[in-house]
Amino acid sequence: MKKLQNSLYITKDGAYLHKQRETLLIEQKVDGKKQKLMQLPIHSIGNIFCFGNIMVSPQLLGFCGENGTHLSFFDMHGRFLANVVGKQTGNVLLRRQQFSIEEQAANDLAKHIVTAKIRSSRMLLLRFRRNHTTTPQIEKAIERLKQIIEQLKGVTTHDTILGLEGEAASHYFSAFAEMFKGNESKQLFDKRTRRPPKDPVNAVISLLYSVLGQEISGALQGVGLDPQVGFLHKERPGRNSLALDVLEEFRAYIVDSIALKLFNNKTLTTKDFDTDCLGGVTIKDEARKAVFQAYQTKKQEEVMHPFLQEKVQIGLLPHVQAMLLARHMRGDLAHYPPFVIKK
Repeated sequence: MKKLQNSLYITKDGAYLHKQRETLLIEQKVDGKKQKLMQLPIHSIGNIFCFGNIMVSPQLLGFCGENGTHLSFFDMHGRFLANVVGKQTGNVLLRRQQFSIEEQAANDLAKHIVTAKIRSSRMLLLRFRRNHTTTPQIEKAIERLKQIIEQLKGVTTHDTILGLEGEAASHYFSAFAEMFKGNESKQLFDKRTRRPPKDPVNAVISLLYSVLGQEISGALQGVGLDPQVGFLHKERPGRNSLALDVLEEFRAYIVDSIALKLFNNKTLTTKDFDTDCLGGVTIKDEARKAVFQAYQTKKQEEVMHPFLQEKVQIGLLPHVQAMLLARHMRGDLAHYPPFVIKK
């Protein structure tokens, strides 16, 4: 089993990352002089995420590419810009199988993934109702998501799968807005918005969706799959469609649950965000650190994997699902088992 290596998040504007022997050195110029911010063993790092104006030396870029250390760049809003991709690994026959999958088999995969996504979304609503309270909107969403899960069983076309997924997302996010407690709830979240996010909750979940999506992309590459060739999300230049497919399994279970906890526990409030002249909302530096700390804590938690029946760290789930998907592509598994917690 691949160990859960550390992820490093660089948010200090103007930071410079370079390799010094077997360590990663992070520096910043202060009053014209270099100041060391951090130095740590480079082989202990699995992912490096850079936000804003971050500079990286050519030697470090080369090291990341050669050693499979995932290095990604985002703008200050958390929008993905680029990543360092090293030598492609894995079996070329596996990628050929991925590229040549028949339409119905691809639709079946998409249906399983969407079903898992809706089950996880419904489970988050059920847990909130059990532990806190309920509203008519939450009750309506719980019931309609259950109906959509049943409808998906008889669906075979891609357009119908997408249509039901869109309807489920609409019901879910209407109920999601009801789960934020306190006087600020209406200011925190109204509906799902992106590019740019229009409220604090959207700013947080968009940021974490981007980071988790890049981790999934690295996991897929690690088993030899092409992260750009998906089944639910159709191919588009520059889009990691397969990574977005697998991300659907984790949106509610990992990211949305983190957002709920951060805001309902008052770790984050509206004061931790800025709004620009166009209405776009960004996270202040200190608040972004709190988001990443919560994300890292979540990744360290263990969960019983419903298919493997083994305890797995949440941070390893992208690698586990990538492995299971590769086994399905090779024909070792009749069906791909998407991740979904059953209770």
